[in-house]
Amino acid sequence: MGCPGAGKGTQSARLKEVFNLKHISTGDVLRAEIASGSSLGQQIAGLINQGNLVPDELIISMLEKLVSTTQQGLIFDGFPRTVTQAQALDEMMMRLGRQINAVVMIDLPESEVVKRLSTRRLCKECSKPAATATQTVCECGGELYVRADDAPESIKHRLEVYRAQTLPVKDYYKNSGKYVEINGNQTPDEVFGDIKNVLEKIK
Repeated sequence: MGCPGAGKGTQSARLKEVFNLKHISTGDVLRAEIASGSSLGQQIAGLINQGNLVPDELIISMLEKLVSTTQQGLIFDGFPRTVTQAQALDEMMMRLGRQINAVVMIDLPESEVVKRLSTRRLCKECSKPAATATQTVCECGGELYVRADDAPESIKHRLEVYRAQTLPVKDYYKNSGKYVEINGNQTPDEVFGDIKNVLEKIK
């Protein structure tokens, strides 16, 4: 978990390899639906481009289809984003005979969020962010672009949504014994090291 731009996708991709986890990014799931050109995808695109969240029941339904097809360990990237989603996730995992082992919150000051998102460019091919501000083409050769929801007004709205809807999830998990907070205002390697240390203790 973490605010927009905290590095959830970057860290999830690295943790996936180290711990042999199936990486489930709700963003990737939703973007695949948008790319399909379906009416559902168009509806989702409208919500995301305005900085709004996709309805809980839709997200849970899409995730349950993915989770039910594997017994591999999982890492949920950027989910749950509301208390309702957190409750639905617990219920879904119980139905599937599974459980959440750790909830990692990457904490980042809002000033750093704005700085990161306003300069972020992602690859159309591999979805990775540009490594440097001067990079014009991704290392994989893909074209770099700025996401519609990284525009200044969208960033402001996304932070408002995050404060109102996602921060309460922190309280939901805080007394569960599974919650841990990581300082996101470090280098990606330092953040990764902190998360890795936490997860190794619960293996």
